[in-house]
Amino acid sequence: MARTDLDALALDALTLEQKAALLSGRDFWTTKPLDQAGIPSIALCDGPHGVRREAGGSDHLGINDSLPATCFPPAVAVGSSWDPEVAARIGAAVGREGRALGVAVVLGPGVNIKRSPLCGRNFEYYSEDPLLSGVLGAAHVAALQAEGPGASVKHFAANNQETERMRVSADVDERTLREIYFPAFERVVTEARPATVMCSYNRVNGVYASQNRWLLTDVLRREWGFTGVVVSDWGAVQDRVAALAAGLDLEMPGTGGAGDRRVVEAVRAGELDEAVVDASVRRVAALTARHSGVSGAFDADAHHALARELAAECAVLLKNDNDVLPLPAGARVAVIGEFAVRPRFQGGGSSHINATRVDAALDAIRAHAPDAAYAQGFSLDGTGDGRELREAAAEAAAAADVAVVFAGLSEREESEGFDRETIDLPAVQVELIRAVAAAARRTVVVLSNGGVVSLEGWHDDVDAVLEGWLLGQAGGSAVADLLFGVVNPSGRLAESIPFRLQDTPSYLNFPGEAGHVRYGEGVMVGYRYHETAERPVRYPFGHGLGYTTFATSGLRVVRTGDDTATVTVTVTNTGRRAGKHVVQVYVATTAGPVRRPARELRAFTKVALAPGESRTVTLPLGRRAFAYYDVTLGRWVVAPGDYTIQIGENASAVVAETTIGLDGDAAVPVVSLDSTLGEWLSHPHAGPALLRVLTSGRSERPAEHDADGLRMASSMPMGRFLTFAGIDLPGETLRELVRLGGPAA
Repeated sequence: MARTDLDALALDALTLEQKAALLSGRDFWTTKPLDQAGIPSIALCDGPHGVRREAGGSDHLGINDSLPATCFPPAVAVGSSWDPEVAARIGAAVGREGRALGVAVVLGPGVNIKRSPLCGRNFEYYSEDPLLSGVLGAAHVAALQAEGPGASVKHFAANNQETERMRVSADVDERTLREIYFPAFERVVTEARPATVMCSYNRVNGVYASQNRWLLTDVLRREWGFTGVVVSDWGAVQDRVAALAAGLDLEMPGTGGAGDRRVVEAVRAGELDEAVVDASVRRVAALTARHSGVSGAFDADAHHALARELAAECAVLLKNDNDVLPLPAGARVAVIGEFAVRPRFQGGGSSHINATRVDAALDAIRAHAPDAAYAQGFSLDGTGDGRELREAAAEAAAAADVAVVFAGLSEREESEGFDRETIDLPAVQVELIRAVAAAARRTVVVLSNGGVVSLEGWHDDVDAVLEGWLLGQAGGSAVADLLFGVVNPSGRLAESIPFRLQDTPSYLNFPGEAGHVRYGEGVMVGYRYHETAERPVRYPFGHGLGYTTFATSGLRVVRTGDDTATVTVTVTNTGRRAGKHVVQVYVATTAGPVRRPARELRAFTKVALAPGESRTVTLPLGRRAFAYYDVTLGRWVVAPGDYTIQIGENASAVVAETTIGLDGDAAVPVVSLDSTLGEWLSHPHAGPALLRVLTSGRSERPAEHDADGLRMASSMPMGRFLTFAGIDLPGETLRELVRLGGPAA
């Protein structure tokens, strides 16, 4: 039986070599056992939307065979569900399969922010918004770990591109890290207590994440209270001793003992405190308590049915002119596009699952419309005559009541390991869509893609667009359920769809150059930028249609403290079908000394309503819903002022709002001789005293002290202003001013 901890006596019984050996992998996927201490070897495997337990060999890129497992919808789809229950049910099922396959830790979920639509690994991340990502990630982790295996939330931190991912420095200011790139990790750590946190490959402000003490110890452990194991991404360790000192416990995969020897040498040379080694050994020993061996088979049929049910919750109906969807019974349907028979249902790379089965959309559509015609339209491998395929597709479309075109991206266009260079669909597919739309009475486009694709050049030619993302192994059947109205679409966009790549906030700074990528857009990521800069998008964050309609009424906001509130709103299904609606609560303010986004998502919930049914929901807004991170004070601050609480149909369309005033934090700023004259003059204590000193004994104010002069000099540091203006203050006076401007004033 695995021990859950190592007491001092047991730890003292281990040699330094034995302790160091426990801190790296035995091979690619397992840790080293230490039988005399009751510490078994445990297996880790890739996730997070399925269990990739390798049948043999060592591979991190999804090339080698792995044992059959259910491929559930990846995070790109789950994000658009806006439903923590969807994330939790996937997490629980993955946990059951992990337990059945003898896995102790399933790597995932990935909660990195979608900074650019070009990131090749966006299929593995939830959203461009940290609240949505954090809530879904926490739900996944809690449910997975309740089944036995541990989770590994990743990739910490600022891993938002594949270009130079092993060494690029993500240069990000602290406010942006705290408000955008940290919160999802923080929520997962503090609410779901993951067994492990995986560090990223990249550097953060010049320091590799694997050896970034501020990241792994100061923030993760001391501020957020993380007590689990910090594990490296596979091959992320640059300097084993520096990484261990920074707080990285387990190096994966194994390095044949090279890293272990370096640790031993460093301790004996006095370069590394053995207490650091001991602390990591205790954490790794505790992790091995999740070892349970292979527990038997899982119910593949039940999990496939679950994958189908959940996939239907994730697709987003972007457009539905003239209610062309759902398809009516008896409609003559032409199914077009190779994706209908060779579905793209998961991402490429380390999370590639050997699915237990795969549903093709054409088969599922023919279960509803047995006579549905099929035309290939284009080839994924580039073979065949493109014009002939296109003409045959147009002919089939002309003979049908509605043409359903399956388009999207193959793994050649997007995968782990490289970023995309464009958001456009392949030209051959754009030409196909336009040809079909010109010939068909009605045209529906179903998309399969792990990252945002442009809809330009064909969007206005078609009647309906269903963004299917990557829906997992049962996605083909789920799409048919949505097309024929068996399920009402309820997905909402977890990321903005721009008109042009040039309209995205990171466009000028992605993917960087000379080993650095500058996060120049700061907190203005995704919809925060689009709404603040008034840069329109094709479809905004939070957008999504269905086959029914909803109305919002009765918005009420009540303050529950100096800086907290509750939001109450009533939602009514005003249509003729049952459906689900996402209540999106945004907060808008200009309070404080920093630039704030036009609005920020601060709460959400998804409600299921029958036709005519109403439900009143109440959502809390905690302190952080109103706060910004003050880099000068090193803490979260709620600025005194007005805050507008908005109910959004999406990030661009506000359907109800009300404003409340908050007292906020009454912190008095600290000023010094390095502070500007303007900061001194606006200080409540030091400002009036300084103004009296500057004007004392003067019959009339000299030019440098009148309003225009003060404005011109307001940006000068106080020390330089005094020198520049030729003002020689007595030492006693200067000390008194500094005292008034200090923290004790």
